[in-house]
Formats: sequence, structure tokens, C-alpha cells
Amino acid sequence: MSTTQSERLRELLEPLVSSQGLDLEEISVDSVGRKRVLSVVVDSDTGADLDQIADVSRALSAKLDETDAMGEGEYTLEVGTPGAERPLKEHRHYVRAVGRLVKFQLTEGGEVVARILEVDDEGLDVEVPGVKGRKATSRRLAFSDIDKARVQVEFNRKDKKEEEA
Repeated sequence: MSTTQSERLRELLEPLVSSQGLDLEEISVDSVGRKRVLSVVVDSDTGADLDQIADVSRALSAKLDETDAMGEGEYTLEVGTPGAERPLKEHRHYVRAVGRLVKFQLTEGGEVVARILEVDDEGLDVEVPGVKGRKATSRRLAFSDIDKARVQVEFNRKDKKEEEA
């Protein structure tokens, strides 16, 4: 997809997504055989439920039908959320991931898997889980120290409420 089309689609669709109380995270157009698929990823601080996804999907579909932003050919519109193992790219992504376990690729090499405790304008306070009976350790990561970050799926994580009970 050309940068021009991507920018044009973002300008067209972002106000609609925002009006639904969501953030437009990603737009991509991929060819699948003869058809094209327009994928739109949305999110919010509280997440997006199925009703919100359906509402925004209808609004985007109507807007796209009244414009020529996708051209003449057929296309399929897919609207979804970032998913469980989302990459963290913007400040708001880190804020939304407070309490989650994240794998950080560091700019100087190496990686750290840690739970985000707090986020401010300069970086993060994280807790690195202890290994083999050792206690967890706290660490500060500046945003400039982070090359990539991705939320990790935890299947047997205990909620704070369960631990306090």
C-alpha cells in the first residue's frame, strides 16, 4: 500500500474511530488473490468490546462506501483489536500494559522479561521476576533503552485480588 493511500485512509477513518471512543492503531491493505483486505486495528485504554468493534466497523464501511478511498475493486473490511501479544510502540501502549508481563529487546543488545509497574514520560519501572527461588528485582528502563517491546501471554497468572484473598 502506498504511503499516500495509507495517509489518506488514516485521515478519512481516524475521526470516525475517535468518535466511537477508540484509537486507530493500524491500517493495512493486503492482496489476497484478486481481492484486497483492509485491516483496521483499534483499541482504547479500557479495551474494545464486540459491540464497539461492530459499531466502528459499520461506521467505517459506510464512510468507505461513500468515498473512493479503496478504488473500484472489491475489498473486505476487517476491524479488530491488537491481540494478546501486541507490540508496544507508543506511550499509550505502555500505559495500557501496566501490570502485564513484557519482553523488552534492548537497544544495547539483550532482552529483559519484566512486569510493567509504572509508566511516566521518560520510561518505565518494571519488576523482573525471580528465577529459581530468588526474589523479584525492580529496574528502571528509559524509553531510549528499548528497541522493541511485546506483551507476553500468561496462562497461569494470579490476579492481585486472588493473591490478597
